[in-house]
Amino acid sequence: MNVEKIKAIIDAKPNLSTALGMEFISTPEDDTCMAKMKVDERNRQPFGFLSGGASLALAENLAGVGSSSLCPGCACVGIEVSGSHVKAVGEGDTVTAYGRLQHKGRMLHVWQVDIKDSADNLISTVRVTNFIIRQRK
Repeated sequence: MNVEKIKAIIDAKPNLSTALGMEFISTPEDDTCMAKMKVDERNRQPFGFLSGGASLALAENLAGVGSSSLCPGCACVGIEVSGSHVKAVGEGDTVTAYGRLQHKGRMLHVWQVDIKDSADNLISTVRVTNFIIRQRK
């Protein structure tokens, strides 16, 4: 999935993705996308571990980038995010989020996002539903 056009929009103004240090990556498959995020002072808990909220934000933003790439000119907004955090990851590591489109409807997209640490251990698994708002003609 080519996310370069969406990356340009994201990088144009400060936003949650840039504030937390998310980097979106194109993939060769049409139904997958990726993002990386270094665990640092922007997204960690006071205890030095990646915040669960930052993990959910990474998953929701990645799914939004994926849906936006599939639906140019539409506003793609998260309407449901549900995740489980299964392992902690400490400051200094980098996590990678792997998003796979599970359902592509006219108005709803459902994504499965797995977040892994640099040793390929599962950190969080997240399901995101996006609502696709089409521009009226």
